[in-house]
Amino acid sequence: MIGRELSMRLPAYTQHIRQVSRNPRRVNATDELFVANLLNEAETARAVAGSEVTYLVAGLPYDTKVWQRDWPVVMRNVINACKKHRSKLVFFDNVYAYGAVAAPMTERTPFNPTSKKGEVRAQIATQLLNEMKAGNVQALIVRAADFYGPGAELSLTHQSVTLKLKAKKSPQWIGNPRCVHTFTYTPDAGATTALLGNTPSAYQQTWHALTSKEPLTGEQYVRMACELTGQPYKLQAVQGLGVNLLSLFIPVLREFKEMMYQFNRDYFFDSSKFENAFHQTATTYREGIAATLK
Repeated sequence: MIGRELSMRLPAYTQHIRQVSRNPRRVNATDELFVANLLNEAETARAVAGSEVTYLVAGLPYDTKVWQRDWPVVMRNVINACKKHRSKLVFFDNVYAYGAVAAPMTERTPFNPTSKKGEVRAQIATQLLNEMKAGNVQALIVRAADFYGPGAELSLTHQSVTLKLKAKKSPQWIGNPRCVHTFTYTPDAGATTALLGNTPSAYQQTWHALTSKEPLTGEQYVRMACELTGQPYKLQAVQGLGVNLLSLFIPVLREFKEMMYQFNRDYFFDSSKFENAFHQTATTYREGIAATLK
């Protein structure tokens, strides 16, 4: 999702874009396609060769065992490739490493993972941060909150709200719908990543992707979505045993149970550092949800 949004914005900075994956596809007509498996060190090195900036926006199947096995290998291979070819590295991360946080999450929030997936994210982020601190690689980390946006089919709100409304069914909300939950709009995340990757002074730092500061609850998200589609407001809150039952039909929820802490308490994500540095304002939720539903 972020690779696509990023690629749509990179032509403002360069016409030389290389798409790398096992099955790469063009986003822009002039994109170069390069087949590589990031679990293979030699293939990764060849993919990075000649690049001024390398964007690590890969996703792995949402499976703890796969993450534990493969993410450290991917990170090591990409770091080594960037060191070998003197390419800058931009890593797109999430907030799992922070764990359960009562205050707004900022770039200064310490790693304190409360899940196995969070432990993996803390491990690979630390892996990169250590290389940055040692001066072995020019890199930066971009973090985002949970996603929503056009075509963000892997996002939780796509499954539980967008598709439900398209089918004229009642939206569902995983967790407590009265809790505040920040969401990053995927076009904003792509624009943030492109801008940071092409700003020399942004390197050797961690940044939070541009994200709305509006304190939005699950109820408010669903109410806005219903209003924008002209449907009556309805909401089915799914918690506890309901998540277990729903996971029989939505397999990703089986792996999501350990992340429920994010949806049973207020979840604030703060991107003030980026906003202040680049004088930008995030897309409003109303505008973003409208575009997502279309």
